[in-house]
Amino acid sequence: MARYTGPKVRISRRFNEPILGENKALQKKNYAPGQHGRGKKRKQSEYAVQLAEKQKAKYIYGLLERQFAKLFDNASRKKGVTGEVLLQLLESRLDNLVYRLGIAPTRRAARQLVLHKHITVNGQVVNIPSFSVKPGEIIGVRERSKSLEIITNSLSLQGSRKYNWLEWDDNEMAGKMISLPLRQDIPENINEQLIVELYSK
Repeated sequence: MARYTGPKVRISRRFNEPILGENKALQKKNYAPGQHGRGKKRKQSEYAVQLAEKQKAKYIYGLLERQFAKLFDNASRKKGVTGEVLLQLLESRLDNLVYRLGIAPTRRAARQLVLHKHITVNGQVVNIPSFSVKPGEIIGVRERSKSLEIITNSLSLQGSRKYNWLEWDDNEMAGKMISLPLRQDIPENINEQLIVELYSK
């Protein structure tokens, strides 16, 4: 399974945001990485701004170029506002929902839990991080995995995250995707319109 394996802090510094969950480095070095990171910033072209927004979305959700392009193609074929549909497809990925429900502390950790067969959908083990969950489907922790330290720690530290399009049952250690999220329900700092404009060229 392909995924980004490069330096994480470098990505956060490039966008000056805790893209992959790191913020200590941003506090110490709030400038871009590399030899010319502290240099005077040149005005970016329209294309550069659009490309950066796409790259940021890819890193946030842990996708590579081919996966992201395929997802955008699917979004462009569906009814609705393409940018919002794209974000809904990203949010519907199983690894993202495991993270949103608080089962894992990060999307990377959520991806690993899915790959190692700790997560079920409607009672069946699913080990595909990109699996698209539909409204009404139940995401749970496999019975023998409920005592895993990473899961219990994540749930105890932050509890299930509260989103009005998701619900969580502490006793069953399972959650349900009630509906697709509206744009205002997605907290990620992404300007999806820039991504649509980039792919529309």
